Amino acid sequence: MRSNILIVDDDEKIISMLRRGLAFEGYEVHTAPNGAEGLKLMRTTDPDLLVLDVMMPEVDGFEVVRRLREAGSAVPVLMLTAKDELENRVKGLDLGADDYLVKPFALEELLARVRALLRRKTDTVREDDGERLSFEDLVMNIDSREVTRGERKVELTAKEFELLHLFMLNPRRVLSRDVIMDKIWGYDYSGESNVLEVYIAMLRQKTEDSSSKRLIQTIRGAGYILRSDS
Repeated sequence: MRSNILIVDDDEKIISMLRRGLAFEGYEVHTAPNGAEGLKLMRTTDPDLLVLDVMMPEVDGFEVVRRLREAGSAVPVLMLTAKDELENRVKGLDLGADDYLVKPFALEELLARVRALLRRKTDTVREDDGERLSFEDLVMNIDSREVTRGERKVELTAKEFELLHLFMLNPRRVLSRDVIMDKIWGYDYSGESNVLEVYIAMLRQKTEDSSSKRLIQTIRGAGYILRSDS
């Protein structure tokens, strides 16, 4: 069965290129010229993946992601942005997007990211279903997908939860960048991408406060580790 992909972008050239490229790869493709039309098509086409531009009039990509996640949709979202700025990338990821790609981009890279997102959707296996993982005062409930640090509830996006889950399954073990990228994103990013660093920074911001110690630590030249130095 062919995967169904919805492209939402107000740039006709981008729409045309992606429609041809994705159809050639065997995907069923639907398109919308703006966020409002994209939300309507979400209900009628039930896509397996959403390729979404950020900068659109009226309903922009950020608002589309926000509405989808608030409605409980877990459809993977690949955001396209012409702004290679950390603030915009963080905002999209924090709202619930799964990946981002900065324009201009090579079609081959977009296809690789599409394959990775679809593969993760179909191959995901829930581990330790109904059980809890804990490290120090950080607790993760796998069944309810709730995370707490001490008495404080930690709100995480789907991708942040996956990343923290990986650390919780491997406490006190150094995880290299390549291992993390393969486990969480399913393929290698280019060396210029700092998406992992963005996610680590967001996890630290959400799981730490002025009174708590850092648990996700950087091992320079090796990767990251979940540990306590005290």
